[in-house]
Amino acid sequence: MESQKRNLFQNLSPLDHRYYLANQEAFDALGTHLSEEASIRYLVRVEVALLKTHLSQRNALDPSLEKQLSRLEFSIPPDEVYREEEKTQHNIRALVNVLKRYVPAEISNLVHAGATSADILDTAMALRVKDAIRKVILPKLLELLSEMIQFVEREASTPQVGRTHGQHAVPITLGFWMAEFVSRLGKSVLELDRLSNDLRGKLSGAVGAYNALTLMVPDPEEFERTFLSYLDIKPSEYSHQLVEPEYLLRLLLEINIAFGILANLADDLRNLQRSEIGEVREGFSKDQVGSSTMPQKRNPWNSEHVKSLWKAFYPRVLTFFADQISEHQRDLTNSASSRFIVEYLAGFLAAVCRMEKVFRSLQVDRNRLTGNLRLGGDGILSEAAYILLAESGDTDAHEHVRLCTLEAERMGISLMETLQKHPDLWDRLDRQCIRTLGLKPEEFFSSPELYRGKAREKSLQIAQMTRERMERVKKNL
Repeated sequence: MESQKRNLFQNLSPLDHRYYLANQEAFDALGTHLSEEASIRYLVRVEVALLKTHLSQRNALDPSLEKQLSRLEFSIPPDEVYREEEKTQHNIRALVNVLKRYVPAEISNLVHAGATSADILDTAMALRVKDAIRKVILPKLLELLSEMIQFVEREASTPQVGRTHGQHAVPITLGFWMAEFVSRLGKSVLELDRLSNDLRGKLSGAVGAYNALTLMVPDPEEFERTFLSYLDIKPSEYSHQLVEPEYLLRLLLEINIAFGILANLADDLRNLQRSEIGEVREGFSKDQVGSSTMPQKRNPWNSEHVKSLWKAFYPRVLTFFADQISEHQRDLTNSASSRFIVEYLAGFLAAVCRMEKVFRSLQVDRNRLTGNLRLGGDGILSEAAYILLAESGDTDAHEHVRLCTLEAERMGISLMETLQKHPDLWDRLDRQCIRTLGLKPEEFFSSPELYRGKAREKSLQIAQMTRERMERVKKNL
């Protein structure tokens, strides 16, 4: 049957029109593994692996036949399988019926022999997700992390005021702020590498006890291992009709962790672009419009988009947990819900692509960074004053500095000026400041960017550590 062409804008899911158009190359790559056409192709690959295993056990798999069978993965038209399913009302039996038409008649009796539907479905699903993660999503995550690492290295020394509870805290650097997300996402990438490489398949039959295979081969478990070796995947340690769900569940949960890290980063980026903060700004093309009525607007819409995608997809984790449960050896309550894993992975990939777009054009306003750092005067150095006084031997240093901050606020003067009004505190501070920092307190309190701890060094350390980790992941892919 000639395949029908469908207008892109008639599709129901925004993933298939709006977000496809925005991420066409990435989504096409993902479709190679997760589309419905790919689903049929992977199912055929698994069935062919089973057929090869039977033939090899009978010493009947010559190189010519093996090559012929391998081509079947790309020879079975999905619409033919769908038409057959209309008759059988069973997707795998439909696939088997179609596949038998394409293999030599003398070996057609071995198609699907010893398998149950879930052997094929679960193994194919593991392969599809493994390939999607390792061939598309992880490489894209590595590209994003590379952009983030470069940002950390560029801005490792750029002063920025730290913020807790929405309030100015002590100084850090812009690179140190970003190093948090580099570290968190980098560790998540390591887990995705590990977990995607540990997805499992099965060939243990209707209830997992190898009942059918015991009638066909002397060692069903060895047969299963041989079958899965054709697919470069290991057997589940235990399976009933289904592969243990935790292999896939843990991977999906780690995707959700990475998704949350991106959403957290997007939130911070959005806030740093507020008019009253303005420390960074997303790139804005010459023809881009920020508002339909306010021409001056430059909205942080890409960052907001990442956060919005996360809001749409993270609740699906509830379904992943629900699919962990199957009654006795199997029920079909995951048959519809598990199909939407594809959408979840596509939504995550869209967020990764959008965040990479942000970083490729992200602008830094160093003047605003300096202005915000100095906005509250030297009050952000009250911690430093307290620690220096405590180191000088003042047993009530925190209270003394707290009272000085209140006095400074009440009188409208700087913390340094307030401390100078208390000669005992000032003398202690003067001596300790010189002893610890090699600076007079007047110099230190007029330069808040000097009080940054190990922000620069830690930023560069995290950047280098993550870069090395990512190189290891690249070699694994």
